[in-house]
Parts: sequence; C-alpha cells; structure tokens
Amino acid sequence: MLSFSRTLQPALHEAAGGYPVLTVLGPRQSGKTTLVRKAFADKPYVSLENPDERARAAEDPQAFFAQFPDGAILDEVQRLPELLSFLQGIVDEDGRTGLYVLTGSYQTALKQGIGQTLAGRTAVFRLLPLSHAELGPAAEPFDLWQEVLKGGFPRLRERELAPGLFHSSYLATFLERDLGAQVQVRDLNQFRDFLRLLAGRVGQLVNFASLGNELGASANTMRHWLSVLEASWLIVQLPPWYENFGKRVIKSPKVYFTDTGLACSLLGIETVEQLSRDPAAGGLVENWVITEYLKRRWNAGRDARMHFFRDRHGSEVDLLLSRGNALIPIEIKSSRTFAAHHLKGLRRFRDLAGGRVESSWLVFGGEDRGEVDGVQLVGFDQLDRIEI
Repeated sequence: MLSFSRTLQPALHEAAGGYPVLTVLGPRQSGKTTLVRKAFADKPYVSLENPDERARAAEDPQAFFAQFPDGAILDEVQRLPELLSFLQGIVDEDGRTGLYVLTGSYQTALKQGIGQTLAGRTAVFRLLPLSHAELGPAAEPFDLWQEVLKGGFPRLRERELAPGLFHSSYLATFLERDLGAQVQVRDLNQFRDFLRLLAGRVGQLVNFASLGNELGASANTMRHWLSVLEASWLIVQLPPWYENFGKRVIKSPKVYFTDTGLACSLLGIETVEQLSRDPAAGGLVENWVITEYLKRRWNAGRDARMHFFRDRHGSEVDLLLSRGNALIPIEIKSSRTFAAHHLKGLRRFRDLAGGRVESSWLVFGGEDRGEVDGVQLVGFDQLDRIEI
C-alpha cells in the first residue's frame, strides 16, 4: 500500500504554537483524520461520528472535556457544534496553545459556532484530496488524463482502487447519508441530475435559471443546492476579477469540483480513452489545474486569492493568482499544439491591468517550452514553476 506526506502538516505545527485550537475542514475522505492523528500523535482521539461518543459528549459536556486535561483531537465536530461553546471557556481558562484539534466536513454547521465562540482562538485550515505534488514518486511517469480521471482521494491512491467504483460509492454515501442529514431534498434523482449537469459545465459561468429550466426547478432551488455542495466541499466557486474594470466584465462565478475524479464519475467517464474524447475534457483539465493551485494555497495555510477574468467582448483568462498587489494570469489549454490565439486573453488582460501583471503563463499539453510575446509556456507537469 502506498503512503503520502501531506504538505499542510508544517503549517499545522506552526499554528499550534500560537493558537489554543486548530480547525481542519475539508470533504470527507480527504485525509483530515490521518493528517491530524499523525501530526499530533500524542493527543487522545475522539470521533464524534461514533454515536456513543457523541451521546456522552452531548449529555455532559463538562465531564467529556474533563477527560482531556491536555487537549484532544475531536473528529467531525460538525456532528455536535454545541461543544464549541464549552470549548471556548476551557481554552480561555487554560491559556495554553495547541490544546485542541478539530476536524469538520460540513461548513455550514461550523461557521456560526467558530465565528461566534472561537473567533481569535482557532486557526482554520482547509484540506482537499491529494495534490499531484503530494503523490510524489507514485505519480510517475506523469499522465495528465490519468490524474484527471483518478483524482486525489487518499484511500483510492494509497490502495490503487478502481476509480469508477470508488467515486460512485463515494457519491452514493454523500447522497444517502450526508445530504439527508444536512438538507431536505425531496427527489434525490433530481439532485443527482443536478450534479451531472454541474459536472458537464465545469469551467462555465453559473446560470441558475438555465439549470433550473433543465431540471424543472426554481433558480432559488439551484442556488440552495449549490450552497449545499459548497458547504460539503464537493465544489468550489471561482469568483471573477472585476476590480477597477467597471461594467466591462462578467460578474458571475464559475464552478469546479474539488476532485476531478468525482466529476468524471458523474459524467460516466471510466477510462482515459473516454476522457480524452469527451466534450467536457477541456473543462475537466482546467478544473484539475485550478484545484492544484487551490491545494497549493490552502496547503500553505494561505487564502485562495484566485479568480478568473472575462469581459463582455469575449476575452478571458482562466485563472488569476494575486500576490500582494501583483497579478499572475494563467491560460489553460488541453491541446498539444500551440496557437497564437491562445494568448489573446492574456494580452487583453495585460492591457487592462497594466503594470500589475507580474508574469503571464500558458499551461498546455504540448512539448513547446520557453517564452512567446512575454508569456511563459509550461506543461501540466510543471505547475510548480509558477510561484504562488
């Protein structure tokens, strides 16, 4: 069985020296439990998914916390968010740092508790499935289509499981357990169709009215369902960049899946051959690149600060990274052949943003490298060349 190191671990250790509570959020099976138990192996571990543990904690929170004079790891704390109020008093009275480590896989149930009771007391981190860098030598030789198809869930990669069965089982569990516990969806088949529509539209602007028309549901229902998926970490929204550009730009977000393997499964893509020929292939490759950079940001304990740009004339840049006042536009093309028109959006953005553009990049599948018109050309296996 393969094993992988998570690059978030150093940031956790550093934060433990300054905060009494650490909180690690992310989708189920992204490796949160394995990470925190490895990083803080000396701490007792309690899973609040366990009904007995949850019942004991709910019945007498003070007695529950009294078991852990030097702190503990509380896994899936969204199952009992009322514990956070007791935790506030405990850490305030104790005064030590690095006492408690919390994990959670559903944001909405935790936001209010963390914001109201643990503000200033906890460092919040986000952990998505494995990045390509975290796969290490196990990912060699690099195969873009395999990476997109498999995604990065640790259990799948460690045990080298069949992606189709793993992802379909994951989605079934999400729909039947997590969704039922968090939100009322009367027709799960309709919700599955919603997921499939989103998978086929990765990298496209969110149009709630269009989605609702296809499914026979209201735009407000579409917004609610999207918020459920975002709260469960299945999708992320990439906001547009429109600073100082006024009304000339698009202001709707784009949607991406946090794991491209899930998106492939929803589209019925089971092989590399299917994936490379699928109409959604370009969007899925774009999805993979964008989540790779999101993982790099979050694994370093940093905010995303990621956008896309599109104006009403059709000029577009797939990804904008911001570093201080500097901007780094990145265009993503799955094709193997370089074409001059690939640089159109990058040129347009440079004209608008002026001196704020630090460097411009084209990530594509060809063998050409070097620089064209001030744009650096890199392959999908060279993403780390672009500093974040």
